[in-house]
Parts: sequence; C-alpha cells; structure tokens
Amino acid sequence: MFDPYKIRDDFPILSTTVYGRPLAYLDSGATAQKPRCVIDKVAELMTCSNANIHRGVHHLSERMTSEYERARERVREFIGARSSEEVIFTSGATAAVNTVAWSARYLAAGDNILLSEMEHHSDIVPWQLAAERHGAQIRVLPFDDDGRLMTELLPELIDSRTRMVAVTQASNTLGTRPDLDAVISAAHAAGAVVLVDGCQGIVHGGADVTELGCDFYVFSGHKLYAPTGIGVLYGRRELLESMPPFMGGGDMVDKVTFERTTYAPLPLKYEAGTSDFIGAAALATAMDYLSQFDAAEIEHHEHGLMMRAEEGLRRIDGLRIYGSCPDKCPIVSFDVEGIHNYDIGMILDKLGVAVRTGHHCAAPVMDHYGISGMCRASIAMYNTAEEIDRLVEGVARAVRMLGR
Repeated sequence: MFDPYKIRDDFPILSTTVYGRPLAYLDSGATAQKPRCVIDKVAELMTCSNANIHRGVHHLSERMTSEYERARERVREFIGARSSEEVIFTSGATAAVNTVAWSARYLAAGDNILLSEMEHHSDIVPWQLAAERHGAQIRVLPFDDDGRLMTELLPELIDSRTRMVAVTQASNTLGTRPDLDAVISAAHAAGAVVLVDGCQGIVHGGADVTELGCDFYVFSGHKLYAPTGIGVLYGRRELLESMPPFMGGGDMVDKVTFERTTYAPLPLKYEAGTSDFIGAAALATAMDYLSQFDAAEIEHHEHGLMMRAEEGLRRIDGLRIYGSCPDKCPIVSFDVEGIHNYDIGMILDKLGVAVRTGHHCAAPVMDHYGISGMCRASIAMYNTAEEIDRLVEGVARAVRMLGR
C-alpha cells in the first residue's frame, strides 16, 4: 500500500522546522521538493562527471554526454513519444512555449491563436508577442464559474484561420483537467496545431503524448521532483523540422560560415549553447523515482487529501473554494470574504504551513471571479492528513485573528 510517511523519509527538507513548528509544505504546484536520490545524482555528477557534452573526446565529456542522451531517452519513454529526437531539453516550460511561439513563422496577418481562459501567464504572453509580430488575433475559450472549460464553444472560436490552440492539461489555480480530446479534435479538424501545457498534468496523472495526439507538449522538471532550470519541449518531428530554431549558438549547427549556416539535425537544432546536462540527468532520476510507485495509488492518496481539505475549509464562514470539477487535480484555491489572501498566507507561515498566495501567474482567472488573488494549497504525494488538518486549523485561526 502507498505509504506517504515512508516516502517522506526520501525528502530531506520535509524534516525542516519553521518558526519552531514542523514544516507542512503545501506549495508543490509552484515547485516540488526533491527526493534524496535526485539530490545525490546532482552531487555525483558535479563531483565525478562534470564536463561539457557533445564537444569533447575525453572520458568525462563522453561520460556526461551518455548521461544526457540517456536522460532524453528516459523522457521519451516517460511521455510516450515515438522518437527521442522529438524530445528537446529547455530551461523550463516557459522556454519551451517561447520556442514554439517564436518559431511560429506559419502565422500571418488575419490568423488567430486560441487560448483557454485558465492558462498560466507563460502560455499567454508568448502567444501575445507572436500575435503582435505577425498581426494575428488572440481568441479566448472561457471557463464557467465551476472551473469547467466550455468546450461547447469551440465551433464558434475555431475557424480556417486558427493556426494554434494552446491549452493546459491541468489548471494551476483551479485544478481543472480540461477535455483535451475535444480541444485537440476540434483544432485538428480545422488544420490548427495544439500545444498542451503539462506542468501540472504530468505530475498528477502523467501523459502519453502519442495517445493525446497533441502536436507540442511542455513541462518543467522542478514540479516533477527534479531540479530547477530543466524542462522539456516535445514536438512532432515534421513540425520541428519545418520550424526555424529559436536561438543560435554552439551545438545547434552543422556548418558555419559568414555567408551561411546550416543547422544540426533534431534534437540539437533547438538546443543552442551549453544545456543543463546535469539537470537533464537528474530529471531522468526523478522519473525513475516516480516510476517505482503505482500512479493510481498516488492519485488516490492525493485526491483523498484534497477532499479532506475542501471538507474542512467549507466549514469556515465566508470562505469560498474556486474550482469544483469532479476530476480536478489536487489543488485547493480559496479566499475568505473581507480578508486579504496575503494576510492568511502570512499567518499560516507562522504556523509552519506553506501555501501560495496571489494571482498564481493566472491573472485572467482572478479577473473572471473579480478578485485580486487567492490562497492555494497544492498537494503532493508526500503530504499527510495531519498536514491538511493543520492547514484547516490555521485558516480558521487566521479568520478569528483577522476579525471574522
């Protein structure tokens, strides 16, 4: 059986105390903590194998290159891509989205890009910049007050001039898992391509990009128990081959003269400069770590904690929970009438409970509800029922202290 208490021993930081209290870390949606095996992998490579990849014939370079390319194959397997050449290492999901948006030379004046209303800023701003460069239009697929993406409006928003549809696999504020089949089918029927933001989805439920049928898929390693500074862009081979590179530099070239440069084949075409080769290897280690557990058991555990949190929080007068889709991932976003979310977050911090406050890089979601921000508790595999109870008790105490 899945045992979160045993798992916690794998995460050194979870034994930390905050203001004399045990840390209850409920901010994994922003960044997850790292298991000891990932920490040890980084230390091992920094100590024994550190050398630049693809550039040297000496032992350390060849050893590190093998680690890096082995990591690419591990990612391919983890996300169900057909070829490791379709796996591009980036500095994170933001860089991955920008790579696709900047290379979108297929856009022209009068075309349109469809985004969902619940997207993270990193899946909004790059497309706005692309639209400005090419004279394209941004369209928005809204969600209802329960947090359900209104896919029934797709026929009104997608037409023959739609070139890109960008949608999250799981909302970082509402927890909603949109009906991706409906979105991808409608987009492909109109000849558009689809980019899926998998930052939350790959952690909670995983992804098979071949089964999804998306054209691009992006995620960041640091939310998947890996280090910061490493991310992945998956793209269908024919699209990656047809697009120009996002950045120029070392390792992404075939031949360089002052008259003309030719590019390296996939995947190096999109990996200019020195990649985070140690981060890539540590990402593979994080995937190995996760793969030892039953994904259904993790999901059952996290869902149970989310339901426990929502049940307790609903008893607090004036508190509202945002996002009520039945298949949501384990994110609980809430506010309390008349009390600023920062104030609640600061009191929780003094009680040793770490949550996120603010707009969560999803300002349009806040605008939808007419608020400035929310508190967000994002649950991970290492959280426990006791931590959820501390969250609920802490919010109740904050409400009493702040005058309700």
